[in-house]
Amino acid sequence: MPSRVIVGCQWGDEGKGKIVDLLSCDADMIVRFQGGANAGHTVIKENRKFVLHLLPTGILRAEKQCVIAAGVVVDPSQLIDEIAFFENEGISVRGRLFISGKAHLVMPYHKYLDRYLEGLRRANSIGTTGRGIGPAYTDRAARSGIRLYDILNQDHLAELLASVLEVKKASIPNLEHLQEFDFHYNLDLLCTFREKIKGFIFDTAQLISEAYSAGKAILFEGAQGTLLDVDNGTYPYTTSSSTIAGGLFVGCGLAPFAPDEIIGVVKAYSTRVGEGPFPTELKGDEGETLRKRGAEFGATTGRPRRCGWLDLVALKYAVKLNGVNLLAITKLDVLQDYDPLKLCIGYKYRNQILEDFPDNTSFLKDCQPIYAEMPGWKCSIDGIREYNKLPEKARAYLNRIEQHLGASAKYISVGSAREQTIKIS
Repeated sequence: MPSRVIVGCQWGDEGKGKIVDLLSCDADMIVRFQGGANAGHTVIKENRKFVLHLLPTGILRAEKQCVIAAGVVVDPSQLIDEIAFFENEGISVRGRLFISGKAHLVMPYHKYLDRYLEGLRRANSIGTTGRGIGPAYTDRAARSGIRLYDILNQDHLAELLASVLEVKKASIPNLEHLQEFDFHYNLDLLCTFREKIKGFIFDTAQLISEAYSAGKAILFEGAQGTLLDVDNGTYPYTTSSSTIAGGLFVGCGLAPFAPDEIIGVVKAYSTRVGEGPFPTELKGDEGETLRKRGAEFGATTGRPRRCGWLDLVALKYAVKLNGVNLLAITKLDVLQDYDPLKLCIGYKYRNQILEDFPDNTSFLKDCQPIYAEMPGWKCSIDGIREYNKLPEKARAYLNRIEQHLGASAKYISVGSAREQTIKIS
């Protein structure tokens, strides 16, 4: 297929890394189009765990081109560390990694402000990762950000950095003594970064456009999940970028086109990290048991994820919003000891029954899930590689999801390893 888009259909952590890794074998180019180092895509390769934060997941396949597009905010130290890690592992990065010169940088002062502002919110905290993503996107929108192209000209960079820091210090008092706001500290960091990264900076919009025109297979890799989209998610408990399939066109600088496949990655149950409404959340021992069985701890922060039953109302909204035509359902094996299973098919909001996800997401905190129950299969499935060999009750659970969402399951993950994936023809 010339073009595939992979997006998360929940609150992130759906297992996109494994699906991107699996499908990158058929791609010529893998493109990351939004987000920053707050994403954590985990891949198990030959019994080893790799966690990627900025590099496209396709970097694990030696012959593939990998692109970090303009919509991504780049943490210099994180990027350098990731490149060094993979090169030390014998995985070549140079000549395969292309980074947009238009991509904005996450600076030390962004990370400080992320933590500082989250502390001011107190009871209304969002639950950010503290990686500086929100403040970096804020500066981008305020036209006071620093882009990769800016670091290539020393005089221009020094003038721009001085101006930016002056504004920061004027906005928030008592910052002068902090290293994160020191001019020379930031300038030295950027100069060191420039020497290590200047060979990776390209016009990636042109690169992707030429690859598409040549009929090359392109895999667009989304980060986070639909319900964290800054415009269409559970605002303000969202990330700061557009996480949906439509975001790729802005993030990559491409004219809109119809991708051949839009694959929505769906965990077989629901999780979310951080604050915000979560109608199907399981509290207490139930939630803790599901968390342990699914090893639900953030790849980026290590924070325990909140866990609950699968929410088909939210998923139907995500499928429609992204134009999903194929599903990749992950972590089905985690549910193999549960009986019965529950699926949220509606919400009770005060005296109303809601079958559709509310446009005003502030309603969600007062929504109670309406569940349908299904029998569990109560046996191990992690060694199964063919759909027809899955237990009948497992297939019934998958069919219920497909019918409710109006999309077909193409990939079923029954374990963390590459080979623990069922492809439905």
